[in-house]
Amino acid sequence: MPRTLPAAALLLLAAAAPRAVAQPVVFPATPGARTSGSPAADTLRPFGTQREQAARMQRWLELRMERTLPALMRRDKVDMWVVPMREYNEDPVFRVITAPTTFAARRRTIYVFFDRGAEGIERIALGGTSQGNVFKAVRSTKAVAAPAAGSRGAERTAELWGDDQWAVLKQVIEERQPRTIAVNTSRTFAFADGLSSGERDGMLQALGPAWAAKVVPAEALAVDLVAARQPEEEEAFRDLNRVAWEIIAEAFSNRVITPGVTRTEDVVWWMRQRLSDLGLATWFQPSVEVQRQFGSPELVGLNPVIQRGDVLHCDFGVTALGLNTDTQHMGYVLREGETAVPAGLQKALAASNRLQDLTVAALRPGRTGNEVLAEALKQMRAEGIDGTVYSHPIGAHGHGAGALVGLWDYQDGVPGRGDHRIIPGMWYSIELQATTPVPEWGNQRVRSAQEEDVIIDAAGRVRWAFGRQATFHLVR
Repeated sequence: MPRTLPAAALLLLAAAAPRAVAQPVVFPATPGARTSGSPAADTLRPFGTQREQAARMQRWLELRMERTLPALMRRDKVDMWVVPMREYNEDPVFRVITAPTTFAARRRTIYVFFDRGAEGIERIALGGTSQGNVFKAVRSTKAVAAPAAGSRGAERTAELWGDDQWAVLKQVIEERQPRTIAVNTSRTFAFADGLSSGERDGMLQALGPAWAAKVVPAEALAVDLVAARQPEEEEAFRDLNRVAWEIIAEAFSNRVITPGVTRTEDVVWWMRQRLSDLGLATWFQPSVEVQRQFGSPELVGLNPVIQRGDVLHCDFGVTALGLNTDTQHMGYVLREGETAVPAGLQKALAASNRLQDLTVAALRPGRTGNEVLAEALKQMRAEGIDGTVYSHPIGAHGHGAGALVGLWDYQDGVPGRGDHRIIPGMWYSIELQATTPVPEWGNQRVRSAQEEDVIIDAAGRVRWAFGRQATFHLVR
């Protein structure tokens, strides 16, 4: 089957609930920090209420099941995919096949996907709920007199539970007679290795040797279902990146940093607090680092006071709507009398910008991550840039599912995880660094590390999710 996913055909449904009136947000001061409004703080809920967000996420789930799942199952010739999991030991694919109002599996939930050809993909949940009518939820035939106090529903039959679920699974399989039964086991990808040993043992024992012999890994299917994004998600991803940029711009300004007073950890915790006050989250602790003329990391020390003439670097991510961003930007603290960044530092940033161009040019659907890495590094060396590339998929996870394009310590390719192929309709963090001697610093080498998110659309075209930094953030 072709690797290209179906093109977008439906528009995102508008959320029915009214948007809250925008209100300014007041943030507590950190040592050496000054507070004021910023574009990112103009709205208390930049992505709407929880109800509005859930409506958007539910629609994306429906589109994923209608468009992407059939294409991937048929590409990999999978006619049945079985995904069992237990509460608090969920499979990594859980978050991309369940509703935003579901936070954990029920007791045990066995999701079954079966290709009925022209009728589409049948979706069954043996245990748990329908996830907003995405699955047909199968319950036990055991009668229950009345719902328990505080129960979530008014069902009069018990939930499927325990070994009975494996018996029902065997019945489902025997009725459908699949050629193979794909399950999530992998020694390469965590995203495709969600079947726990206990669940595997229970399932195989219940199915018996004849059906157990038809069990195969669903490796590429699981990875790419997690990796694939819908066109309707792209606007939200752009807005998440915009908020990340706005928070970084404020963090690397005199509104937060007072040279000679503010420490790097003050800025880190300001960024964390800004996210919390906006009702947002992150998937990793932000970081802020300093490069200083004639100052090695050891001389600068941990949590240094930010001084004039310092080069700043941050690594920052925003989490909302079940999506994640990953951004690294550079800043500069002007010396007394300076009105612009020294030309040598501007050249360092330009070198990492050029390496971004080379990496994006090499990033094409159908290529493996290792092929993209080799092409980008070949062009980098031809242009005399001293750098490294370590880019990764992003989306439902920060370090997302899909092909790795290098690791900082694996510049000859990443065995296994770099051999996977890039698909249309996925997103990447273009993460890299270029190191350049700076004449104004006595030819001291300065590392310009940048990271910006890109969208690979359904047609395979690559574009920046929001933009890319081409000038330093300035602290005056």
